[in-house]
Amino acid sequence: MSLVQEELRATVSPGQHVIAVGVFDGVHRGHQMLLQKMLSEASRRNITGGVITFYPHPIAVINPEIKISYLESLERRLELLNEFGVDFVSVLQFTSELQQVTAKDFAAMLVREAGLEVLVVGENFRVGRGGEGDVSYLSSLGDSMGFEVIPVPLFEDNSGYFSSTRIREALHAGKMEVVNDLLGRPYALRGPVLHGDHRGREIGFPTLNIDTSIDRQLPPDGVYITEALIRDKKIPSCTNIGLRPTFGSNGTRLIETHLLDFDDDLYGEIVTIELLRYLRPEMKFTGVEELTQQIEIDLTKTRAWFA
Repeated sequence: MSLVQEELRATVSPGQHVIAVGVFDGVHRGHQMLLQKMLSEASRRNITGGVITFYPHPIAVINPEIKISYLESLERRLELLNEFGVDFVSVLQFTSELQQVTAKDFAAMLVREAGLEVLVVGENFRVGRGGEGDVSYLSSLGDSMGFEVIPVPLFEDNSGYFSSTRIREALHAGKMEVVNDLLGRPYALRGPVLHGDHRGREIGFPTLNIDTSIDRQLPPDGVYITEALIRDKKIPSCTNIGLRPTFGSNGTRLIETHLLDFDDDLYGEIVTIELLRYLRPEMKFTGVEELTQQIEIDLTKTRAWFA
C-alpha cells in the first residue's frame, strides 16, 4: 500500500477530516447530495472535508474484460469536485494490490494517513477485498478505531435512484434531457479542435472536429442540438456524432459541430460541447444536395430550440 500512502500524504492536509469516499463518475445529483452532507458535517465540527476517489474505475481492475466508459474525464471530475467546495481531493490509483487490501486495513490507513474522523458514504457503499466493507462493517470498525460512519440514503425521483448506471442507460438511449436532469447540468464533451478534411466548409457548413478521449461514453450516433463553450461564451450549435456514412470516416467515430453565426479560426483551442437534445439518427444520403437539404432542416430546428 506504499503508493496509496504516498498519494494520501501528498494530497491530504494535516489534522482531522470528514471524508467522502467513492468513484464519483459523473458527479451527478446523487453524488452532490452526498458531498453536501460531507461538507455540512465538516462545517458543523469545524474541521475540513475532502474526497477520496479512485482511478481507474475499480471494475476495470476487478473485471478487466468489462470495458469502462466514463461519464466524465478524470480531469473534469476533479474540477467538478473542487468547484463544489471540497477542501481536498485525493485520487488513489486503483491497482490489483489495492484490490486485495482488506476493509480493516483500508480504514486503518485512512485514520493514520488521512486523519479520518468521519466517513461519509452512500448507503450501498462497499470497500475492501471482495467488497467486504459495507456500511455495517465499517461502522463496527469505526467503533474500535475512533471514527464515525454516516451513510447517506440514495437520492431518487419517480423513475428510480440517481446513479451513474442509470445515466449511462439514458445516454445509451440518446435521452439527453434525462441525462442532463440526472447530472444537474448538460452532458458535455471537451477536447481540442483538430483539422479535418474540410468537407463541411466545401458544402457551406463548416464544422469543428472535436477530439475527445477514447474512454468517454458517447451517446448514439446522430445529430444533436448542442451549445459550444468557446472563449467563455456559449454559442448555439448543431453536432453530428458518428461515422459520416455519406462521405466515410474510415470506421472512426467523429464529433463534428457546426456553430450558428460564428466562424472564427479555432484550430488547436479547447472547446466544450454540451449535448442538449437528440434530433435524429445518422443517415446516409444519396449525394451532397440531399445532405445539405437535411442540414438546413437540422439547423432550422436548432435555431427554433434557442429562440
